[in-house]
Amino acid sequence: MSSSPNSSKRIGIITSGGDCGGLNAVIKGAALAAIARGATAVVIPNGYAGLYNLVDIEHLVELTPKRLDAIQAGLAGSEAGHARVKVGAIPDNAKYERIREGLARHQISGLVISGGDDTGSVVVDLQGHGIRCVHAPKTMDLDLQPYSVGGDSTINRIAKLVRDLRTTAVTHNRVLIVEVFARYAGHTALYGGVAAEADCILIPEVPVQFPVVYRHMCERFMRRIRQSDVKAGAYMIVAAEGVKDETGKYIAVPGRKDSFGQVKLGGAGRYVAERLEAIARDDPRMQSFMKEQGMFVPGVYECPEIRDVTPGHLVRCGETSAYDVNFGMQAGAAAVHLLLAGESGVTVVDVDGQEIRCMRTEQAIRQRYVELERLACFEQFGFCFGREPQPYAPTFVKLRDDAVVKRYL
Repeated sequence: MSSSPNSSKRIGIITSGGDCGGLNAVIKGAALAAIARGATAVVIPNGYAGLYNLVDIEHLVELTPKRLDAIQAGLAGSEAGHARVKVGAIPDNAKYERIREGLARHQISGLVISGGDDTGSVVVDLQGHGIRCVHAPKTMDLDLQPYSVGGDSTINRIAKLVRDLRTTAVTHNRVLIVEVFARYAGHTALYGGVAAEADCILIPEVPVQFPVVYRHMCERFMRRIRQSDVKAGAYMIVAAEGVKDETGKYIAVPGRKDSFGQVKLGGAGRYVAERLEAIARDDPRMQSFMKEQGMFVPGVYECPEIRDVTPGHLVRCGETSAYDVNFGMQAGAAAVHLLLAGESGVTVVDVDGQEIRCMRTEQAIRQRYVELERLACFEQFGFCFGREPQPYAPTFVKLRDDAVVKRYL
């Protein structure tokens, strides 16, 4: 953390990276806190692209009470706009001086920046070049060290979509794979899949053992259809886009990277569908089952349909969950309070009443993965994670009578 008190009270707000629920809550919380402290908040549009071009922008929107009335904290997306731009990769030797000139032109003394690990890495970069900024953590992937706005909203969206898709899967007796955003950490796929009571959840932390998934699929799919008076059943899989095959290799789009150098993942759902279908077609037990249930049609319908669905941006749009509205407004406000107190280069962790907790941004953006110890609890309920289930052997801890418990996912 660094302290550098500044007499100017004009604060710029930037949102960056992918959109998700809670960002408008961050903007609104930051602006309302600025107004309460006698400061001014302005929007720097288009993320880091807007910051780079700030020197050429004639006018910035001031977030007055009237303008804030037009921003709904409960809507996903961002009133400030986004652009995936890595400042350090801009081929301009004078880029940091250009940014400082833009900030000086608009009399901005500090920045509230909301984004994930890529955005946070630029916060660290800007701080290293003398540009004051505080990071309000945002990522639907939940892969930062602190909780990040957008995670709860996305989990709820995934759960609803998977529940809704089950109706079409049951109607057609299908195996359905729903591929969701997750990149390298499977938090949202895990908790969204559990909330939807999916049968199988595939996450990047567990390389997929397809024979295990197929065995689990056959047991549940066949049992449901046999037990149904109308011979109807389905099997639901939630697959994170960062799924790995047996060798530990990510399923990726060949040769494609984003502006931060990240490999573009995609096609996991289709890959899983093709692998399971190949096993099913070579399995004589599956054909026997299809004949037994009156489903088999030679050359046309010899094994169940295994389809993939990719909802894509549907899991990050629409409404913001109540939790993310609360956390987002508090995080945005906390970032302003930290800036006005002279702090910079830090990430908001949480707000507990009058206490604002923060940590150095370079530590906050370290990747946080799903702890594999969590999976056994769900495996005892019958969820499949693409591996042989592990025994659940809990230990017991009795807390002190005065203990205060705080936990999210």
